[in-house]
Amino acid sequence: MLEKVLIANRGEIALRILRACKEVGIKTVAAHSTADRNLMHVRLADESVCIGPPSSLESYLNIPRIISAMEVTGADAVHPGYGFLSENANFAEQVERSGFIFIGPRPETIRAMGDKVSAIDVMRKAGVPTVPGSDGPVTEDTDCTLAIARKIGYPIMIKAAAGGGGRGMRVVHEEADLLSFIQLTQNEAGAFFGNNMVYLEKFLDNPRHIEIQVIGDGNGNAICLGDRDCSMQRRHQKVVEEAPAPGIPDEVRAGIVKSCIKACEDLKYRGAGTLEFLYQNGKFYFIEMNTRVQVEHPVTERITGIDIVKEQLCIAAGLGLSVTQDQVKLTGHAIECRICAEDPNTFLPCPGKVNLYHAPGGIGIRVDSHMYSGYTVPPYYDSLIAKLISYGPDRNTAIRRMQNALEEMIVDGIKTNIPLQGEIMRDPGFRAGGTNIHYLEAMLKKKNGNGTGNGH
Repeated sequence: MLEKVLIANRGEIALRILRACKEVGIKTVAAHSTADRNLMHVRLADESVCIGPPSSLESYLNIPRIISAMEVTGADAVHPGYGFLSENANFAEQVERSGFIFIGPRPETIRAMGDKVSAIDVMRKAGVPTVPGSDGPVTEDTDCTLAIARKIGYPIMIKAAAGGGGRGMRVVHEEADLLSFIQLTQNEAGAFFGNNMVYLEKFLDNPRHIEIQVIGDGNGNAICLGDRDCSMQRRHQKVVEEAPAPGIPDEVRAGIVKSCIKACEDLKYRGAGTLEFLYQNGKFYFIEMNTRVQVEHPVTERITGIDIVKEQLCIAAGLGLSVTQDQVKLTGHAIECRICAEDPNTFLPCPGKVNLYHAPGGIGIRVDSHMYSGYTVPPYYDSLIAKLISYGPDRNTAIRRMQNALEEMIVDGIKTNIPLQGEIMRDPGFRAGGTNIHYLEAMLKKKNGNGTGNGH
């Protein structure tokens, strides 16, 4: 097993990683910014080291400082969590060149999957279904581009190859707008991602967002830990996730799982990863792969009983997978609500001091959070302050337990989206299951009585 791991992240995921390390006897180093010196995982780690001021660019995104922190503390591996440098191939490469272990996929895998055009090509070759599209980046040959678009059929989605987080995407309904919209998307992609490559895909108007959790040992062996439904979104940002995804026929599920495992075996994928799909009319369409642990990994852990972070640590140490596919059993249903420090009506971030924090409890309830009474939520980072997870033998029980937990949860001193999460749990459409990715925004518009409020 690894001896000492530097945690190159913050918040709830840093605490989650620390707990997994402690469980298997690994010493921990908390790398933190000056704004995060009082975080819970910093207090609990064996060692801590400040890597810079509050700005992410000068701390959590500063590769030389993180590698220097590993050298100074004698860490032999780094866990990047999610966000920040977790999917940065250059970071993974520099870590390994410096003689340390990167707890995640190989740099070349991160690079291949980070480019959506490349990722789609890899998946298509492995037999994973993809969205009909341009089969490569848009070129300067406008006649060819127009012909490809006619073949795909309108409406069409223009997507940045290096995009993410809802940026670098634009829907085209008429041919007259295509070329100008491509130029706009290229300009946006170049500004945000430093890469102006875009490609075309068929726009699916009524899809669900389904993702498949995989883990590979890096030697050609891989397992699947089931699927999750992440369709409850606002502005392409997930709000609620659940596992397994409701209403998917067993034979359809079995087919997509088989193809995902094959893709990871072909890639000799190392560590935890998630293949993301749009699902419409009984068919899956691959859109991208996340080469890291997901925010919503707890719901998968709850229905499988498998600790995904511990699997990451074991694989990084060369110990391989702890289970075979035959040993993976899915039981019950789990739901995760993302609790954010934001106004539930305007969605504006609400940093500040948490005067009183009370975590809910009861059968089937898990809370992943770095909060405590007296903690100050800083204004510099993502607004996620807790993940509330409920579990039950069936979906209805999981929903009822989540409702109770949301009512019990107290975060006094700042505004949070707990009221919104309660509304979602009570919503008839959500309770029925199988809502599409546009459902939440439509629900908010209906609640507000127009299309301009609630941050829209």
